[in-house]
Formats: sequence, structure tokens, C-alpha cells
Amino acid sequence: MKKSILLIVFVSLSNVLTSQVYEAGVFVGGSNYVGDVGRTNYIYPNEIAGAAFFKYNWNPKMAIRATYSFLPISGNDLNADTDFKRDRGLNFTNTIHEFALGLEYNFYEYDLSSPEKTWTPYILVEIAGFNYQKVVAEPRPGDFVFEIENSLTIPFGFGLKSKLIGNFAFAIEAKFRYTFVNDIEETSIVNVDELNKLIDNNNDWYMFTGVSLTYTFGRPACYTKGL
Repeated sequence: MKKSILLIVFVSLSNVLTSQVYEAGVFVGGSNYVGDVGRTNYIYPNEIAGAAFFKYNWNPKMAIRATYSFLPISGNDLNADTDFKRDRGLNFTNTIHEFALGLEYNFYEYDLSSPEKTWTPYILVEIAGFNYQKVVAEPRPGDFVFEIENSLTIPFGFGLKSKLIGNFAFAIEAKFRYTFVNDIEETSIVNVDELNKLIDNNNDWYMFTGVSLTYTFGRPACYTKGL
């Protein structure tokens, strides 16, 4: 009995260890911000952004993904949909650098080596660290003192991926980040009167929407069953 159990465990581990199919790729698209300044549309990319990622496909339905994202963001009250913000007229720009690690779950089994499993919608959830600039002082008019702030966020999103040709695939994805900070827009807004005009009740969000090109490599898939 013990030998049978050990054999089953060994075979299961062998399936996992020999199913090392990896993916590496890049995303290109647009980023946007939702907070105290500007528009409040959650999908409204207004800055060019990008990302690079690496995946380990645990099985045909789940992958572990690590991602670095470069995300310029901006907001302008003149583009807002309320008279209060348009009359206020605040604006800002900032750049977010983010490192994320998380899980990608496929609705259908995904395996480029199988003609019947070459596309699927998917969802993802991650935990990420990011940094951004914040003005901490203005000793002289127009002469700002910046500080790098670090924080955590919980990215989540959805997408659709499909084989392109050979070992190449593409995806369309939208990813949302809820942050635990409320000062991403404070890169040029340091005047006390301006700060007092902010609607400062909710934490900031930032988003990315784009397309990716992926290259798959590693030994041919010999997956465990999908979850």
C-alpha cells in the first residue's frame, strides 16, 4: 500500500515538473487614473503605457504571473464631467512603476500544443508594490521638492488570449488597481488653497488597458488536470 501511494505521488510530481511551459511577453496600451482630479471613467486610457511579464503555466487552467508595469498617469479637471471640477481647473501628471505577482485563471483549458485549446477568456488577481512621486515642499514658486512614495495595491482584471502563429500568442486585457493611498495626484498641487478644494474622501485607482505579444517556450506540455 505504501509503495502504491509513493508511486502515485511520484507520478503526480513528475507530471508537474515536466509540464514546464513558460511564457514571456510585453503589453502595450494605455493607462488612466481615477481619483480627486479629472475624469472618473475606469476604462479611459489617456497615457501610453507598457508592461513586461513572465508566466509559469502550472496546468491548462492556471498560470503564475510576474509583471513589471510602467504607467504614466494624468488628470485634468477641464476634462471632467462635473461643473465643480471644470471650474476648479486642477491638473497633474505622475509616473507609476509597479511589480506584481499573482494568478491567472483560464475559463477554458489553454495549451498552444493542442489545436483545440488555443484560446480562452481569463481573469487574474495579484498583489503588487508600486511607487510614485509626490511633492513635499515648494521652497520657491515653481521649485518643487519631490519624494518617492511606496505602497501596495491589489490588481485584478480580465482578458482574452489566443494563439497567433507557432509559439506566439496575443491577448487583450484590462487591469484595475485599488490603492491604499490618496495622494497620487499631489505632484504639482501643493498650494494649501488648492489642496482644500480637493474632494478627498476616497483612495485612488489606476488602470491599464492593452494588448500583449507572448512567446511560449520550455518542454512540451504534460499537464496535470485543470483546476
